[in-house]
Amino acid sequence: MRSPSRGHAALAGITAAAVAIGAAEPVAVLTGPRSAPLIAVGGVVVDLVPEPLKQFAIALFGTYDKIALLVGAAVLLAAFAALLGVLAARRLAIGLAGIAGFAALGVAAALTRAGADAADALPSLVGGGLGALTLWAFVAGPLRVHPGPAAPATVRPATALGPTPPPTVAALAPEEPPAGWEPLERGDPGARRRFLRGVAALAGAAAVAGLGGHWLAGRRGVSAARQAVVLPTPSAAAPAVPAGADLSLPGLAPYVTPARSFYRIDTALVVPQVDPAAWRLRIHGRVRNPIELSFADLLARPMVERYVTLACVSNEVGGDLIGNARWLGVPIKELLDEADPEDGADQVVGRSVDGWTCGTPTAALRDGRDALLAVGMNGEPLPVEHGFPVRMIVPGLYGYVSACKWVTELEVTSFADFDAYWVPRGWAAQAPIRTQSRIDTPRPRTRLTAGPVVTAGVAWAQHRGIGTVEVRVDGGPWQEATLAPTVSVDTWVQWSWRWDATPGEHTLQVRAAGADGATQPEERRPVAPDGATGWHTVRVTVR
Repeated sequence: MRSPSRGHAALAGITAAAVAIGAAEPVAVLTGPRSAPLIAVGGVVVDLVPEPLKQFAIALFGTYDKIALLVGAAVLLAAFAALLGVLAARRLAIGLAGIAGFAALGVAAALTRAGADAADALPSLVGGGLGALTLWAFVAGPLRVHPGPAAPATVRPATALGPTPPPTVAALAPEEPPAGWEPLERGDPGARRRFLRGVAALAGAAAVAGLGGHWLAGRRGVSAARQAVVLPTPSAAAPAVPAGADLSLPGLAPYVTPARSFYRIDTALVVPQVDPAAWRLRIHGRVRNPIELSFADLLARPMVERYVTLACVSNEVGGDLIGNARWLGVPIKELLDEADPEDGADQVVGRSVDGWTCGTPTAALRDGRDALLAVGMNGEPLPVEHGFPVRMIVPGLYGYVSACKWVTELEVTSFADFDAYWVPRGWAAQAPIRTQSRIDTPRPRTRLTAGPVVTAGVAWAQHRGIGTVEVRVDGGPWQEATLAPTVSVDTWVQWSWRWDATPGEHTLQVRAAGADGATQPEERRPVAPDGATGWHTVRVTVR
């Protein structure tokens, strides 16, 4: 028997991969979405990918970096699956071994994630088994394309009148295509139709299973539990936002960032679904009084509400990985005071439910700043993607060393004894937020009309506060901008400056100085290892 054509074989491999991935999703509903093979392997990739490549992805895709990773992984998987299909058409064992290898990779990835157990291997095993069965059905089973017979070669017999003339090119052609590859147009039309119907049916079933599993996972999520949470009234409410803090200019970021617009940068390919009824927080390690709290215990404690601006260390100069919100939570200082850290325990490691860790200086959590175990954001329970039910908020520190989402542990240790997730990957162990400023309006490459133009933006130096913001045009003298009022030193501030624009190409630059008088440096530095530096620059055209 001949093998199917390369096109058929590649399509068979891709369909087998689709069946494997699709079939795994409903199983992952039972074992947890992080055990799905694509997600499990993607998580390993996130952990192991070189840091420059990871930063390139964040710079290119921003908060869509995870979607880009999953799409890229799916494309690569389809390419490898097509190759496996072609190899399986020559020798089925090679294709089956390839699928077994993919399944083993999925199993290994799922079992090595934080909190995994033996059941997490099931999605990859079930998916791999059904994928292998699909490949067999297309290559050697009932859905196999059986080519029609090849046309016989004709050779002119010798005659008595003379020697046989040289055979034509057609006469030299072999009776069968090499290696069994049969052109599409020469196969059995009935077999081709059966093959394509099989592809359509199995691909459709895989899509239904995959989407259905995703839908079921959402139904098993914690959205309903979140909606049932009643936030307590804070014992200390947030100060009122002063009049004029939000300039409400077109293009200018609002003073308070809506939750739907708040940036999200983390390593979780699927958002952890943490049931508040089962949530527990352990405060342990180098403490004299270990503590364990339930969500109800936490809600019963006195809470404070504060406006705090968070910023990601991956935020480039002029970037938007920053936001300001009103947070409700329990002061971490009170909990640490009860736990009573030992002398020399200078680091508190926040550990997420998915195993991610961040290391925060113990001193920063006990020096009186509004470091919180937050349960609310802008008057509502935390959004699931932003850490529901509980996350850390620490003014003045970049998120990778302070803003642990889905937090379940606070382990008191020391910087000498433990490196949190990002430190071995080349980032600084301690990272206070740098003084920064940004031009929001006009946008780069904007075409303006000559005359008065309002230039505006935001500046931040959390826990120090902004002292001044200055703007200059075309390298000229610095002009002081007007600062809007703000709630506290822990939030960003809006600024504005009136510019009499003249026709031509112009370059606008902004710089800020903290309340301590230190001006942000001009030198451009990348985000690694502890935050970008430089003056935001915007080029515009005035007519």
